[in-house]
Order: sequence, then structure tokens, then C-alpha cells
Amino acid sequence: MAEGEMTTSAKCNAIDLMITLVVDELSQDLQIEPTEMLSRFLSSRTGALLYDEESKLWWSGPSDIAEMYKKEIADQ
Repeated sequence: MAEGEMTTSAKCNAIDLMITLVVDELSQDLQIEPTEMLSRFLSSRTGALLYDEESKLWWSGPSDIAEMYKKEIADQ
């Protein structure tokens, strides 16, 4: 592994932490229980993109990702 590269485990941990932050923010904003919000978020296109390494979405901040999710559900 080249210097500065993250291990797969480190990336997964970063994504999991990001999901926690995003779900907390969405839960408060949308007044939805965190466990329900987690389920909804993980089954969304935005949630799936977080696990797509090529998208690099997990490099974004939690508020940006939360806004992306809100736009996704508004467009449905």
C-alpha cells in the first residue's frame, strides 16, 4: 500500500462513522426515530453511494450528504 492510502478497514470505519453522523442529523431534521432513519437511509440511493468507493461521497461532510438524501426523497 502506498503512503497515504487508507486500508479497506479504515474506509469502512470512516463510512460507518459518516452514516452515524448523517442519520443523527436527518433524524433530528425530519423528526424520525434514528433506527427508522437508519433503515431508510441505508436503502436509499444516497446511502448506497456512500459504499461506492468511486463516488468518494464519504469524503463529503455529513450535512452535504443529509441534504443530498433530502433532495432524493423530495424528488420521489
